[in-house]
Amino acid sequence: MTWDLFDSDAPLPLAPGAWLRRGRVLAEAADILAVVASVTAQAPFRRMETPGGFTMSAAMTSCGRVGWLTDRSGYRYGPRDPLSDRPWPPLPPFLSTLAGTLAAESGYPGFQPDSCLINRYEPGARMALHQDKDERDLSAPIVSLSFGLSARFLFGGARRGDPTQKIPLHHGDVVVWGGPSRLFFHGIGTVPKGHHPALGAARLNLTFRKAL
Repeated sequence: MTWDLFDSDAPLPLAPGAWLRRGRVLAEAADILAVVASVTAQAPFRRMETPGGFTMSAAMTSCGRVGWLTDRSGYRYGPRDPLSDRPWPPLPPFLSTLAGTLAAESGYPGFQPDSCLINRYEPGARMALHQDKDERDLSAPIVSLSFGLSARFLFGGARRGDPTQKIPLHHGDVVVWGGPSRLFFHGIGTVPKGHHPALGAARLNLTFRKAL
């Protein structure tokens, strides 16, 4: 399928329980990025280490009751930012409400996220195929918002070796997945060089989760 032929924000099915919304949060983008800037001023981006000792190419931070962490001890959620030993910044109500609305529009009413992972990709950064399985409540969906440079979203299946769709994501696009596709493997292809008026040479991705 040639995904760039679809420019409507009407839900486009990616898999059972998974939806793409083109440009769904374009109107809110400036407000979202302003809120993100206030979060990252309190909890700066950092490139974390994987359990295998590799440094991730994407920089990360979090907000909410818990933040996502990785180091030699493994993958997990924790209530405190290890850089400051302070609680993560609260999840801004504006973002929490928006994530709940986006989830409901995709068939997941009542979603109340308690964590938001914020990834920053510069050209050359990527995210290998993985499952979001560190959350305690796997009945809740993942709500993902993209801003800045475009990148290809890799969306596979329940097994790592399943065929993988390569879906271009642009500024303001939203992907929601849950239910039958909640544990599907996914990632981000290498981000190409470029410049976006809102973020310069960077891509931001916000993923809202029910971690606890």
